[in-house]
Amino acid sequence: MLRLIYSLLFRLALPFVLLQLWWSGRGNPGIRNDWRQRLGYLQPSPRPVIWVHAVSVGETIAAAPLVNALLRHYPDQPVLMTAMTATGAARARALFGDRVQVAFSPYDTPGSVRRFLDRVRPVALVILETELWPNMIALTRARDIPIMLVNARLSERSARGYQRIGALVRPMLASLDWVAAQAGEDARRFVDIGASPQAVTVTGSIKFDVEIDAELRLAAAALRASLGGRRPVWIAASTHDGEDSQVLAAHRVVQVQYPDALLVLVPRHPERFEQVADEVTVAGFRLARRSRGEDAQRSDVYLGDTMGELLLLYGAADLAFVAGSLIERGGHNPLEPAAWALPVITGPQVFNFEVIYEALRAGNGLLRVVDSDSLARAVLSLLADEQRREQTGRNALAIVAANRGVLESVLTELVARLPRQGGVPLEAAQ
Repeated sequence: MLRLIYSLLFRLALPFVLLQLWWSGRGNPGIRNDWRQRLGYLQPSPRPVIWVHAVSVGETIAAAPLVNALLRHYPDQPVLMTAMTATGAARARALFGDRVQVAFSPYDTPGSVRRFLDRVRPVALVILETELWPNMIALTRARDIPIMLVNARLSERSARGYQRIGALVRPMLASLDWVAAQAGEDARRFVDIGASPQAVTVTGSIKFDVEIDAELRLAAAALRASLGGRRPVWIAASTHDGEDSQVLAAHRVVQVQYPDALLVLVPRHPERFEQVADEVTVAGFRLARRSRGEDAQRSDVYLGDTMGELLLLYGAADLAFVAGSLIERGGHNPLEPAAWALPVITGPQVFNFEVIYEALRAGNGLLRVVDSDSLARAVLSLLADEQRREQTGRNALAIVAANRGVLESVLTELVARLPRQGGVPLEAAQ
């Protein structure tokens, strides 16, 4: 009954949701493109697909090693990746090209989801992290399609929110065939709010399996040279509204001691690129924009206003502040800078990645700050002490290395749970 009420409310809200989609697409046409897909109107797939759903950029990046492994194991099996955001869909296209189908996931109305399922005919649904929608789950389950939640995480805050609508959430979680939880606390919370204990496994996070290949290292070295050689470079990655001003205030303090220091500033969402560029120039900093190929050697701030290059930009820096953590956003993935052996700085709000941040803290690969003043002090302390900076970075890398290998075990379990067609497993590469 509660799902019926939820569906009715979603239908009533749908015109306003579409209007908001159109409004948000004023400065980013990608948001408006393919809007019919969000209502389930996709080009029919000629063959059934493995459906991988990742809400946005972070989840898409996390899914990449798993999708690549599925492509290797099942070279003749189409894979469809869906995202809720234009940035997530764009990142999937950049990562996989034409090796996978990419589409927007349907809005969670019964009609949209049914049209979507009719057209793509998934043999399995693999969901990344915590992107759960009642109709998506219920209608997929009604067709006896297995549903796996991989790299699953659930903060205490989110668990409390789900408990308030337990009558809607419990049937949804009970429908999951497998929950591959990042940590024991995540597993406990999923069981507490309705997942079957037999379906929940603690696997660790596949994000630890981030790899930096030789080609990317060469590109990062070339970028670093173009930024000005041995000048101090720090990066503030995935910033949100309310954080850029604090980062710029910290950079002003840093430049008192290091006048040639460069800040690489990377906003989380592309629709904010112009706003942040204006904020930088109004603050009096010399700005170079990556999207325009501008020379950064005489700039104070290098704006990373492109998509899909964050891992590269990390490789050109001496240390990293991972944003989304000075505001109540919950933080972003710190494992990419850690994989570059960069010391990681974070604010206090990291509830989305609490286990990973705690591992970095316990391994002395992390510095915590609370505001722009403490951020400036942390940056200055690391720039002033090369030995400490390098050791902290090595500590961060050691945490990544010690936890690698999750992907292989997750893939083994996932393959075992994939459906059989005509009584035999999906055709795997030998």
